[in-house]
Amino acid sequence: MRIVLLFLLFLFSYLGAKDITPFLTIKVDGLAKDIALGKENQLVIGTDSGKMMVYDYKDKKFVKIVQVPKIKDFMGDIIDTRVSSVDYLDGRYLLVSDSGVGGYSDLRIHENNKTIDIFTENDKLPIIEAKFITKDKILLGFLSNEVALYDLKNKKFLYKEQLTESKFSDLALNEDRSLAAVSCESGEVDIVSTKDGKILKRLSGLNLDNVYRVDLKKDMVSCAGQDRRGAWYNIKTGKGDYIEAKFLVYATALSPDAKEAAFALDEKNNIYIIDLATKATKYLLKGQKSTLNNIIYKDKNTLFSASDDEYVLMWKLDKGDK
Repeated sequence: MRIVLLFLLFLFSYLGAKDITPFLTIKVDGLAKDIALGKENQLVIGTDSGKMMVYDYKDKKFVKIVQVPKIKDFMGDIIDTRVSSVDYLDGRYLLVSDSGVGGYSDLRIHENNKTIDIFTENDKLPIIEAKFITKDKILLGFLSNEVALYDLKNKKFLYKEQLTESKFSDLALNEDRSLAAVSCESGEVDIVSTKDGKILKRLSGLNLDNVYRVDLKKDMVSCAGQDRRGAWYNIKTGKGDYIEAKFLVYATALSPDAKEAAFALDEKNNIYIIDLATKATKYLLKGQKSTLNNIIYKDKNTLFSASDDEYVLMWKLDKGDK
């Protein structure tokens, strides 16, 4: 009876949703592993073919491709590495890739057509994700669920903080990069000051298992959960709500005004745009072919999504923007 009721609630919440098809399909070399906004009209894409690819979606062409060195796998074969995390700020690109040694990562900066190693396998750092805080400071998320701020100019760590004993999953920054939301396999989300690494708030209770992805906008956090819940919290109150999914929720993003959230809620890889006040689905984005791993908003009308295939999709919602 409970299963039937949940299904009916799920179905009812999506009645009246507007179906959206992709506005643009971007084919990349390899499987898309991460995406980030670049400078105006550009999207930065990391792939498992060892490439960071920068696509101009206005001119509809790639304007930059950076190839990182190949690595040796455990059999000694030379293979492409996976560019698993990318970011951009003020003319600088940030790339995290597998080193092929002991689960450690390589971190590189690309600027003015030159790529510089920041960390290699010799530094023995299991970096999962990296984000610019300023042009010269980088926030790192480690597998051990530590976060660290690294000073590029002085080549030193300004802090390194252990958040919990759970395995790291994801981090997202707010608009001015002063706060980070950090998720882990426990289902908890920590709100961290990027200035000093201190935990300002711990959000818990809505996700009961690994939170694959988080997003942070205004005073809101959205969470994509292994427990088949798309959840959201108000940071100030610590309270929130969730929507039951029919499948593991692998990706989420908040709209710029934090009044809506995008979630991957079913096994067909559709993206649901949920009104957080009513829990109703406003838009249903159809066209992703594989399991989603990332969704980002450019503005209230424009989203990008990536999945474990060679296609990144651009979406346009019907909100009057052109």
